[in-house]
Amino acid sequence: VLAQSMIQEGLKNVTSGANPVGLRQGIDKAVQVAIEALHEISQKVENKNEIAQVGAISAADEEIGRYISEAMDKVGNDGVITIEESNGFNTELEVVEGMQFDRGYQSPYMVTDSDKMIAELERPYILVTDKKISSFQDILPLLEQVVQASRPILIVADEVEGDALTNIVL
Repeated sequence: VLAQSMIQEGLKNVTSGANPVGLRQGIDKAVQVAIEALHEISQKVENKNEIAQVGAISAADEEIGRYISEAMDKVGNDGVITIEESNGFNTELEVVEGMQFDRGYQSPYMVTDSDKMIAELERPYILVTDKKISSFQDILPLLEQVVQASRPILIVADEVEGDALTNIVL
């Protein structure tokens, strides 16, 4: 809300002829002051009961607050908590071990079981990268080694596109 208000007022001022550089510097200073004020009034949340209180206030629901507290207790401070709307009437907590991805296979040609529409790999090599893979030539040496070993490969990447995707599917 505060950021949106600052942007709207800033745009009005720039439209009225204000110096955008000076305005930006003023916004940066205001942000620093706001952050410092928040640090001064913030309180550390240290136990399960306090977490439940924060969750209940945020969700406007005490039951949800208890679930959030229980989830935090199970996954720890560095864990990921995902809240999803349910079609049922009950609220439930599900703990998923390991990793979970929002997307699956990139192409339906990667499906290994067409009845279940899943891609199942046995003893795959696994390539994990935070990069976008768009050039097949960049990964060709690796794929040649995988083919020689007669094993599948699972690629987890930011995105696979272009001739890289086309050739991987083939």
